[in-house]
Amino acid sequence: MRNFALEVHFSKWEFAAKYHLTASDAQSMSLSQLLGFASPADRERFDELHLGYTETFGAKPLLREIAKTYDAITDQQLLCFAGAEEGVYVAMRVLLQPDDHCIVITPNYQAAETIPLAICAVSGVALNEHNDWSLDIDAVRATLRPNTKLISINFPNNPTGAIPSHATFDALVELCRERGIWLFSDEVYRLIEHDPAARIPQVADVYERGISLNVMSKSYGLPGLRIGWLASQDGAFLQSCERYKHYLSICNSGPSEILAEIALKACEPILERNRGIARHNLGLLDAFFADFPHLFDWRAPDGSCVAFIRYKGGDGVERFTDRLVEESGVLLLPSSIYRSELGPVPQDYFRIGFGRSNMEEGLAVFRDWLMKNRA
Repeated sequence: MRNFALEVHFSKWEFAAKYHLTASDAQSMSLSQLLGFASPADRERFDELHLGYTETFGAKPLLREIAKTYDAITDQQLLCFAGAEEGVYVAMRVLLQPDDHCIVITPNYQAAETIPLAICAVSGVALNEHNDWSLDIDAVRATLRPNTKLISINFPNNPTGAIPSHATFDALVELCRERGIWLFSDEVYRLIEHDPAARIPQVADVYERGISLNVMSKSYGLPGLRIGWLASQDGAFLQSCERYKHYLSICNSGPSEILAEIALKACEPILERNRGIARHNLGLLDAFFADFPHLFDWRAPDGSCVAFIRYKGGDGVERFTDRLVEESGVLLLPSSIYRSELGPVPQDYFRIGFGRSNMEEGLAVFRDWLMKNRA
């Protein structure tokens, strides 16, 4: 598999850049802040935890809390992983064989296509950048083959923040049901949609061959816990994934499981805080990009805490983002990171993240640099 472009880029800049304006996660918190949400009983469980191996599927109290985030999924229909990436890897390895065909939407989180490409034939269906990054069901239908085994989606989308309409989502589920196709749905940005009415169902709740991926990293802002999960109505699939996990992480971190359970019990105040930060920062971005219409095409995303913005400068987005971080310490993510082997991805865009609480400082430095170099 080719290098993971995003992680290679971040290995150089994520902790070196002073202003991380392309972060994909919501605002995190300290351990003491998170433990402040714990009940006395849960705090005692954390303090007295024995640091041994944990259950492969995940701690039962954690699974019960995760199940509460679904409408129909039970704690018996969940499998925890060390973050979301392991869940993506295992699901693709379990489901796909060399003679299968897979469809993946673009642009995407690179693992969504790189892992299937190492196994079988893969086709891409591009979101329409000229129509608010919409998904065309007819394009999906036209890409189907007799051996199509799986369709992989990600909404709210990384990097565009797009969410399909309810009608489009329902049509996709029915298309998969007609053909018996697995529908893998990366839902890590769910619950921070900017209009709750735009929120679509979780695939595992509504489709017998639906697989929902989620994690504590993005909407909850707790990537350091490394707790993700798959949800599915298909017990045999989850059992196969659990057996595959034996060769990878084996089990999750016990302290992280309790901390994730505490966070899920306090999900409403945590999510409302993160939604508030995102709303505030969207207002800042509206005002910022309104001052530079000759340089940027700004469109607020439907959900998530990332946005994909077209850069109109003649030097190109690669040179622009390189100079910006080198000269000012402001980190953005150029669209070359989203290069796809499945088809063209617009190459004049960059990703900005707005889930963190230090947006004002970073934007002020960004503005000063633009005024000196581009205004």
